[in-house]
Amino acid sequence: MKRVCVFCGSNPGLNPAYAAAARAMGRAIAAQGLGLVYGGGHVGLMGIVADAAMRGGAEVIGIIPETLMKREVGHGAITDLRVVSTMHERKAMMADLADGFVVLPGGIGTLEEAVEAFTWTQLGIHDKGLVFLDTAGYWQSLSSVFDHMVAEGFLHEKHRAMVTFAENPDAALEALARFTPVTVEKWAEKTQR
Repeated sequence: MKRVCVFCGSNPGLNPAYAAAARAMGRAIAAQGLGLVYGGGHVGLMGIVADAAMRGGAEVIGIIPETLMKREVGHGAITDLRVVSTMHERKAMMADLADGFVVLPGGIGTLEEAVEAFTWTQLGIHDKGLVFLDTAGYWQSLSSVFDHMVAEGFLHEKHRAMVTFAENPDAALEALARFTPVTVEKWAEKTQR
């Protein structure tokens, strides 16, 4: 593993624990000699994780669409800021450059990025792990939703097991390092009832 993609909020959130976790995540990435790939903004948790990784000596690559350059204030003090045309390009480039994904607290955009990365692993488009950093229990409801999908027959339990929830950055990076994708032969029922 060379680079970790971090999905996170462009706001800091209301709980100070979120900013502390973002700072710790950036430091942990740098301490392990990894690079950071993220959304390219200088605001919210994005800016915090990028600044911490840079201070620790990590390579930091930000990818930001032109339309968000002003809104998310593109980070001008990172190793490499790449401006792309669309959100689709942003997500594809982030996935191409990273070897795994860590999800910090964030809003609907963060959730959308994470779920797409999970879907790509499930479908075999890539073989990269996904870990939610469950700061202050932020992602517990989502974990329950995934469990409900399994219980209702919409998500295979082996696919569910590919998504990890970690309590701290070191545990998140450790989970990514030992990630192994699972292939499930066609398990969905083909007939309608």
